[in-house]
Amino acid sequence: MAKNTIGVLLVNLGTPDSPSTGDVRKYLKEFLMDGRVIDIPIIPRTMLVKGIIAPFRAPKSAKEYAKLWEDRGSPLKFYGYDARDMLQEKLGDGYKVALGMRYQSPSIEEAIGELKSANVCRIIVIPLFPQYASATTGSVSEKVNSIVNQWQVIPSITHINQFMDHPKFIDAFVANGKAMMEQKEYDHVVFSYHGVPERHIHKSSVGDQCKLSTCCNSFHERNRYCYRAQCFYTSRLLAEGLGLKEDQYTTTFQSRLGKDPWIQPYTDEFLKELPGQGKKKVLAFSPAFIADCLETTLEVGEEFKEEFLHAGGEAWDLVPSLNDSPVWVECLEDLVKNS
Repeated sequence: MAKNTIGVLLVNLGTPDSPSTGDVRKYLKEFLMDGRVIDIPIIPRTMLVKGIIAPFRAPKSAKEYAKLWEDRGSPLKFYGYDARDMLQEKLGDGYKVALGMRYQSPSIEEAIGELKSANVCRIIVIPLFPQYASATTGSVSEKVNSIVNQWQVIPSITHINQFMDHPKFIDAFVANGKAMMEQKEYDHVVFSYHGVPERHIHKSSVGDQCKLSTCCNSFHERNRYCYRAQCFYTSRLLAEGLGLKEDQYTTTFQSRLGKDPWIQPYTDEFLKELPGQGKKKVLAFSPAFIADCLETTLEVGEEFKEEFLHAGGEAWDLVPSLNDSPVWVECLEDLVKNS
């Protein structure tokens, strides 16, 4: 190992170890028991997750994961390994790159243990979520800090909190989108992001900045960690790269859970309105995800397509995630070298 090696820790959300009901149940428990994901007191959270959600949701989710599973396993995991290896090759001997998952395996403990064993002089943590949210990036940073705080020697640590406007991140998604737009003409483009409860936005607001309204139409210092504002900003950058006018695309949010209000507009409700407006051929992006997963391939790619066609639409196509795109790996390389 080279002298003064720099450690790079890539972290994604996680995936079950297999599509079996038992492994999915185990994953759901760890994921949903995170106080940054379901931000209610521990006792009601335990009753809700372990008594209701995990037992009843696991069998259904297991069937969905089975559809997603490939010979190499979960795409989110094996594309993570691919990106790790490609980044390691680009960075060379002066760096040690490790991949961890916030939930399940390979765990953050395992990945950061690799860096400790390599005697790295500093660690650059890159949560693989383009937009900052407490339930994703915030949770990763909290977990990393809790592990390293137990070490006798704590190295310098840099956390990359967001990269939703990095030129190469935008370029990689634009390239994927243009490849599909060259094959077919579309009436409208939908940028569908994973949603969060509205209370998460209010909790992170600087003063009374976040109103969950038109305030998200601009991006500046006071709302730079507002998840909704970040998503709208990403959409504007992608639209610019794709050559779209303002009326040719819409930003929406998916995957809501429970009865509390989540950030809007909701993708599943909005898509039903499009055929009646004469927008029957839609191209969908999932710019909150850098790898194919349940929320992209199945939710946006299949479930939303079925709902759109049932509502009178003619075509609903999903732009692939970045996965092992060379431009995406160049983005990671740039994040590392400029940290």
